[in-house]
Amino acid sequence: MSIIEAIIMGLVQGLTEFLPVSSSGHLEIANAILGIDAEENLAFATVLHGGTVLSTIVVFRRELARIISGFFKFRYNAEMRFVINILISMIPVLFVGLFFKDKVEVLFSGNLLLVGSMLIVTALLLLFSCYAKSRNRDITMKDAFIIGVAQAVACIPGISRSGATISTGLMLGVKREEVASFSFLMVLIPILGINFLDIIGGDFSTSAASVGAGAFLTGFITSFIVGLFACKVMINLVKKGKLVWFAVYCFIVGISAIIYSLI
Repeated sequence: MSIIEAIIMGLVQGLTEFLPVSSSGHLEIANAILGIDAEENLAFATVLHGGTVLSTIVVFRRELARIISGFFKFRYNAEMRFVINILISMIPVLFVGLFFKDKVEVLFSGNLLLVGSMLIVTALLLLFSCYAKSRNRDITMKDAFIIGVAQAVACIPGISRSGATISTGLMLGVKREEVASFSFLMVLIPILGINFLDIIGGDFSTSAASVGAGAFLTGFITSFIVGLFACKVMINLVKKGKLVWFAVYCFIVGISAIIYSLI
C-alpha cells in the first residue's frame, strides 16, 4: 500500500467513524475503488480505528478523567452508573466477537452489494430517529443493552456504528448530548481490545509486512487528526438534531454502491 493510499484511507476512516455514514462501509468502497485487498488488510483497518479511538480519548479527556475519578470513589454515583452501563453495552459485541468473529470477517470482502444495502438501512435508522420524540431522560441499564445490540449489528459493513447507536438512543428517548457521548465512549474498550488481540496474535506484524510500516503509521496519524475534527462536529450536529441530511447521503451512496456492484 502506498503512502497516498494510506492517507486516503485515514481520511475516510477519520471522517466517517464519527459521522453516521458507516466507516466500515466507506472503507470497503475505498478498497474497491483503489483495488486494495480488503481481506488482507483487516489489521490495517483496525489500526485506522485505533487512530479514531485515540481522537475520542483526546476529545473526551475531561469527561473520561471525571468518570474514572468518580468510579474509583467506589460509590454508586453517576460515574459508577455510567461505567456499569458501558460494560452492559459491551455484552452484545463481546458475544459477536466470541462466537461470530470469523463469520463477520468474511463480510469484509469487498461485497459492495451488501455495503450498499446496509447503507440504506443506516439511512432508514437515521430518518426514524429524526422523528423520535425526545423524553430527555438518562440512559438506563436496559437502554445500554439495547444500544449495545445496535453496536453489535453495526459489525456489518455499511451499518454505521455511531448512526445505529445514536439513532437507537434517540428512539429510546435518551438525551441527545448524553447519547452522543455514550455512543463515542462505548467503543473505546472493544477497539482497544481488538488492537491488543491483534498485537499478541501476530496479525499486526503479518499485515505490516504486506501493507508497510510507513503506511500503517501514516494511516493512523491521518485518522487521528481528522477524527478530532469529525468527533467535535458530530457532537454539535446531534445536539442540534441535524441528522436527516446524513440519511439522504447514506441513501445516495448506498444506491450508488449497489449499482456499481451490479455493473
